Amino acid sequence: MLTRAMASPDQPTAPYLDAVVAYGFRGSTRFHVPGHKAGNAADLGVRTAFGWQTHRLDIPQDIHGVDLGPSPTPYERAEELAAEAYGAERSWFLTNGATQGNHALCLALAPLGAPVVVQRNAHASVVDGLVLSGGLPTWVAPEYEPVLGMAHGVTAEAVARALEATPGARAVFIVSPTYYGMAADIEECARVAHAAGVPLVVDQSWGPHLGFHEELPAGALELGADAMLTSVHKIAGSLTQSALLHVSSSGRVDPEAVARTLRLVRSTSPSSLLMASLDGARRQLVLHGEALLGNTIALSRRTCAAIDEIPGCRVIGDEQVGRPGVAGRDPLRIVIDVRGTGATGYEMAAALRSNFDTQVELATQATIVLVLGLDEPPRELERFIHDLTWIARRMERPGETEEVTLATGTFENEVVVAPREAFLGASEIVGVDDAVGRVSAEAIAGYPPGIPVLLPGERITDEVVAYLRSLKAVGARLHGASDPEFGTVHVLAQ
Repeated sequence: MLTRAMASPDQPTAPYLDAVVAYGFRGSTRFHVPGHKAGNAADLGVRTAFGWQTHRLDIPQDIHGVDLGPSPTPYERAEELAAEAYGAERSWFLTNGATQGNHALCLALAPLGAPVVVQRNAHASVVDGLVLSGGLPTWVAPEYEPVLGMAHGVTAEAVARALEATPGARAVFIVSPTYYGMAADIEECARVAHAAGVPLVVDQSWGPHLGFHEELPAGALELGADAMLTSVHKIAGSLTQSALLHVSSSGRVDPEAVARTLRLVRSTSPSSLLMASLDGARRQLVLHGEALLGNTIALSRRTCAAIDEIPGCRVIGDEQVGRPGVAGRDPLRIVIDVRGTGATGYEMAAALRSNFDTQVELATQATIVLVLGLDEPPRELERFIHDLTWIARRMERPGETEEVTLATGTFENEVVVAPREAFLGASEIVGVDDAVGRVSAEAIAGYPPGIPVLLPGERITDEVVAYLRSLKAVGARLHGASDPEFGTVHVLAQ
């Protein structure tokens, strides 16, 4: 990665960040938005909380010397450096997260009536993107670990079957790594997609750092993907809601088509703070990412070894690699099986929160999940080991927590209409029992395992209702349900 990333002598610079800072502090008289006027007109409480510097750097687009002027402007050069760092033909700064990128890619690659193959547990923004675009999905199920209720990646074989069942498919959309840090076999999925003549799009939101250290899985573009999303804010240090969209040089995805749809979903008032943070995060990742990641990976391993010594707790680690849907693992995700304590992950997370104000990323019936950053402070993890040990000793009960998920987290639901028609069409709210046989107008996924049980346009069956009720009965969360208690559901009007 280093050779490619440092191909330009400009990688140690942050041109957009530098340009924003230069404008922000040179004392320009500002007769333009925003109305807080470099903080002078801001509420005192807001100004005190955020600081004068933040307000002075909060500038609009169309400022000469920042994003206007001779090409390449600092803004254009910053996106070029991001593309170079990730091995892309072209990259875009996103200020509405990877959600914005998923919407744009659906509009570009899955237009009205176009068939596509989509991983069933893709981010909700992909489903929303299909509602916007009118694409017709064939859903491909991820692999599933039933004991822990964990959804892994899709396999190349599953992608091949879905493509065979989808004549005229325009693209394949998959996710890697997962919420649990498990990476799919991108190289094989790309080979299958390309053999069918379609591009592979990888939502790598949880892996903006992949490819920047030899002990991490490679990045999706490096493995043959044609487009990739990276939520830089999740791991690599930019501000929340900032992300990058990348298109490779394969020619299977037209950058101009993506640029056109991005304009459709992009704000005309993008945040300079978010974009400047992306520029700086890219620079740090290229220059110091290998060293910072090396330290954090070593710290993660020491932490995992210590957690394995806590009675009732064990880390779900490299033993998963090689199983269907898992070709690699990101050590910056620590997944802890707490069933041996006799408590659920929900209970453990609540106890950590109430006793120590320790917040975890995710809790399920069987696990709690920690997300580490690019440069994780050792003190935080040392304290966590103490906190978890203290909680585990006091929560320990006889036996193990039983699994609550079924042997499979997916159903072969009948797709009746496209997501767009189901979501935007006339709908009504009916009791769950009365919904059997009707067409769902909403998406509902049980956590765990995080695989949608219902998607807009699918037929509701007795089996689906029984499964969702069983999850609800044991405390699982029904993500996306308009009625969290699952007494009613939105269905397409008859």
